[in-house]
Amino acid sequence: MKSKGIKEVILVMALLSLVPMTALAGNNNGQDGRRQGPPPEAIEACEGKQAGDSVEFTGRRGETLKATCEERDGQLVAVPENMPRGGGPRQ
Repeated sequence: MKSKGIKEVILVMALLSLVPMTALAGNNNGQDGRRQGPPPEAIEACEGKQAGDSVEFTGRRGETLKATCEERDGQLVAVPENMPRGGGPRQ
């Protein structure tokens, strides 16, 4: 009977040790803690549009962004006018 209790404790501990790893696996952040890829609003802004179309959408801070729809990694996304080619918005 005592052996069964120890086995259950070991099983529970083994399962609990996987929790932090599953949390990391679902993490959509880059190495610096920032989210990778375009925000959903940038994708939604180009729904039904074509590459080169001008659109506006609300950014992460609630600001209105003027953008152009561009194909990125096989997906049409709104790229803000002030977005440098290499990454995030210019400061």
